[in-house]
Amino acid sequence: MAKSAVNSSTAPVDTLTPRGRKTRDALLDAARRVFETGGFLDARVEQIAQEAGVSYGTFYRYFESKEDVFGELSTRLFEDMHRREPTPPHLSPAEKLIAANRAYYRAYRRNAPMMAIIEQVATINGEFRLLRHEHRRQLIDRTARAIARWQTEGLARSDLDCELSARAMAAMVDHTLYLWLVQGEDANEEALLDTLDRMCVGALGLDQRH
Repeated sequence: MAKSAVNSSTAPVDTLTPRGRKTRDALLDAARRVFETGGFLDARVEQIAQEAGVSYGTFYRYFESKEDVFGELSTRLFEDMHRREPTPPHLSPAEKLIAANRAYYRAYRRNAPMMAIIEQVATINGEFRLLRHEHRRQLIDRTARAIARWQTEGLARSDLDCELSARAMAAMVDHTLYLWLVQGEDANEEALLDTLDRMCVGALGLDQRH
């Protein structure tokens, strides 16, 4: 997989003119529409260029291949998925966990069509699979640090392994959202999200009264 960072065949992003940045962004937006509509395997550079309203050659001024543009789209998506939203400092650990969960649910919904493609590509492309693992690791590490802090403060169960707990919760949430938002499994939204929240909070032994 070609990295989204530029090399000798593409113009470095930080040297692009405003017009060049606009064209590059248009190609990224067009590529996302093409991938979400027809999938990754059947997507062609010609389709992306046509969707963006530029020539075939113009695409290669900014990206090496469809794998290159897909890699950058994936990175941007994961950055959106894992972006931390500000929360009031007075929230209890349970409230902070629920707020983080709800922010992740909203991000997953925004990105569900593309998440479906990323999960598919990760099963057949080792480099994309590593990218998926890398970004999942960021989320797990952040959650594990929070669990460790709560354990130190005597607010979470001390008999749990922080990393394994974070991995288990991430797997539960991710797979549940995948089945619901991607596979179309029927569910009452508020009941489903509330159940996920309560299971995560309960598993850690956090006080749910606040």
